[in-house]
Amino acid sequence: MIDIKYNTEKERLLLPDYGRNIQNMVDHCITIEDRKERNRCANTIINIMGNMFPHLRDVNDFKHILWDHLAIMSDFKLDVDYPYDTVKKEDLHKRPPRLAYGNYNIAYRHYGKMLEQMIAKANELEAGEERKQLVGLLANHMKKSFMIWNKDTVDDRKILKDLYELSDGKINLHEDSCKLVDKKDIQSHSANSFKKQFVRKGGR
Repeated sequence: MIDIKYNTEKERLLLPDYGRNIQNMVDHCITIEDRKERNRCANTIINIMGNMFPHLRDVNDFKHILWDHLAIMSDFKLDVDYPYDTVKKEDLHKRPPRLAYGNYNIAYRHYGKMLEQMIAKANELEAGEERKQLVGLLANHMKKSFMIWNKDTVDDRKILKDLYELSDGKINLHEDSCKLVDKKDIQSHSANSFKKQFVRKGGR
């Protein structure tokens, strides 16, 4: 009777993407006593590994990555003439240094930090058509952003008040003189954008 083992009963694959057969080749390569033959076997395995992922051959250091993977699959026991400095076992699970996240104090998170920076830029502009156009765009963008968080109520006076506050009082627009885009137009534009994306992706 043939003794068949399920994959779950076999030794865990160190790099499952290459499959059981490649792992078996690596295990066999470790046992080869003649160094010259062992080197030839390792290079053959590398070529097979590369043929498994031909679409990655344009990736920088593709060959280097393959040799790193070979070392990992051998549990760093394969003694061959590596053409590259391979990854070290002690560095394999080392945590990368912690990234420093920006500690931004955002007054209104639904507007975002980028909008605050754009308002600060508008403050630097001299009075004129360019500044007027930019301020109008910012106010309308604020209304659109506000609607993402609160679709039921959008008060233009609230938007203009927030703009005044975020600009440190340098941008003071009044509801009578500044007409923001209508709520229905925003909703209609969003619906049309969704339909266009849906059709592009093959929807009906």
